[in-house]
Amino acid sequence: MTKILGISAFFHDSAASLLINGEVICAVQEERFTRKKHDSSFPLNSIDYILKDSKLSLNEIDYIVFYEKPFLKFERLIETYVSNVPKGFISFAKAMPVWLREKLFLKSVIIKELNLNFGKFENEKILFSEHHLSHAASAFYASPFKEALILILDGVGEWATTTLAIGKDNRIEIIKEINFPHSLGLLYSAFTYYLGFKVNSGEYKVMGLSSYGKPIYKKLILEKLLDLREDGSFSLDQYYFNYSVGLEMISQNFSNLFGEPIRKSENEKLSQFHMDIASSIQAVTEEVILRIGKNISQKYKIPNLCLAGGVALNCVANSKLLEKNYFKNIWIQPAAGDSGGALGAALAAYYIKLKNKRKIIEPDSMKGSYLGPIYSNTDIEKALLKSGANFKFFNKSEIITKTAENIANGKVIGWFQGRMEYGPRALGSRSILADPRSELMQKKLNLKIKFRESFRPFAPSILYEDLSDWFKLNKSSPYMLFVADLNNQIRLELSESEKKLFGIDLLNIKRSKIPAITHVDYSARIQTVHKETNNIYYSLIKKFKEITNCPIIINTSFNVRGEPIVCTPEDAFKCFMGTDMDILVIENFILYKEKQNSKLIINYEDKYDLD
Repeated sequence: MTKILGISAFFHDSAASLLINGEVICAVQEERFTRKKHDSSFPLNSIDYILKDSKLSLNEIDYIVFYEKPFLKFERLIETYVSNVPKGFISFAKAMPVWLREKLFLKSVIIKELNLNFGKFENEKILFSEHHLSHAASAFYASPFKEALILILDGVGEWATTTLAIGKDNRIEIIKEINFPHSLGLLYSAFTYYLGFKVNSGEYKVMGLSSYGKPIYKKLILEKLLDLREDGSFSLDQYYFNYSVGLEMISQNFSNLFGEPIRKSENEKLSQFHMDIASSIQAVTEEVILRIGKNISQKYKIPNLCLAGGVALNCVANSKLLEKNYFKNIWIQPAAGDSGGALGAALAAYYIKLKNKRKIIEPDSMKGSYLGPIYSNTDIEKALLKSGANFKFFNKSEIITKTAENIANGKVIGWFQGRMEYGPRALGSRSILADPRSELMQKKLNLKIKFRESFRPFAPSILYEDLSDWFKLNKSSPYMLFVADLNNQIRLELSESEKKLFGIDLLNIKRSKIPAITHVDYSARIQTVHKETNNIYYSLIKKFKEITNCPIIINTSFNVRGEPIVCTPEDAFKCFMGTDMDILVIENFILYKEKQNSKLIINYEDKYDLD
């Protein structure tokens, strides 16, 4: 029996995963335990959870695999600084002590952390994967494909920023790469920074904002910032950027090009200019991905494509690629970012180093991405009593019926069931649920529950068998990684005056029978729900359909702006008491807000920084 622990750490989204004989047993992100969003620290809590959950001691683990090679990354940093002398000295001076103290000699750091917290572990059992190989392994080996093209797009690994590979059986062959500083992920992050959002956190806000604008700067970006070739390969003009050697993403030349300064704060009002900028970089990103997709599909004639890396979380671009039908099948790793590297590192060791025979599982090996902690009713009851909560026990049938009825009556529900999700999306285990038919629900959820920008859209969870009746999509999307347009019969006709509106004025128009999940461009980020992977969530939506004739509910992550998704019953109760959520449903217990001690209400809005 081969037991492999994969870990990622020290950049953002630290995580750990456990593989036993090639089966994904569990995978978790450190932020869920520490409550620090995108936590980059060594994943002590994640490893501790995994060992306890699997009833293993550290010395029973056969290999520990880190998701990248620090010496290669250090080589890139040194070469970048040397080639840009004297620019970047301040950045160099800040980076080097950290590298020499912590990151460069990473094996000794890992050994030290493990020995201090879990007991002695043999030095030779620690392995290192490469960053993009870890991403590729997380995508291909977890996919249902015997053979596939693998496309990795992110900010930067050691050197690579874009990687094309071919996976076949238990092998992965790297075909070609684009290297730093030329990066689609860093280009998108540069615009994230320019728009006043936090890099490595706010990119999805840019994607959501893009629908309110027009891509009027697309041509300028392609002429000045990005040299894009017909095959999708590209390079960036570093005259406009500062991320290679500076402390900021962009240079003053970037701001001069677009004629506006950096939006300094998320509290600064968003203008039509910002929306048009977001629309333009989104359009450029889609153009790059479509050119790459077209080229590799024609050149290699392989019908399956796997995607990973942070850019693979851009569900709008994913859907544009899907619509082109360059590939018969597209599968995207749900933990596509660096957290998924922990799983990929373990998979790479199992299949590439150990040469084990490939195990292919339908629909994939991710178990719905429900790979984190689960809590018994006994544990939950203890936690709720300790928190001072007022609650009542119901059987599962009652839980489903009462929750569906309350959603139909306009209540906002905190929903905590089963194993926590791995990756950035809440998929019906740690979710906030509401009625998509409500005209007021999007604003209520954004401003009073999530404490975030009003323009942010919400995702629908829909029974898979009802998908084609509501959306222009004919494939499953269990991980919220594709968007789809609403069918025409679901849309509502706009008045002549409404048709003349643009920008943020589009926000409050009722444009469909399910307005709370309908984005301004009539799209929605879809989660298809399947009985086989999450039976209780499926049953809840089915009951809601029986009551309302609508097989859809709003699903947004159980957290507020700046907070990681809740992990424990205590986290759930705190979030419930700090927001305008009406009801908390946590396994077999229901808590009503009006029945709670008002002294337990906390100011949650200011608890977490803007993300």
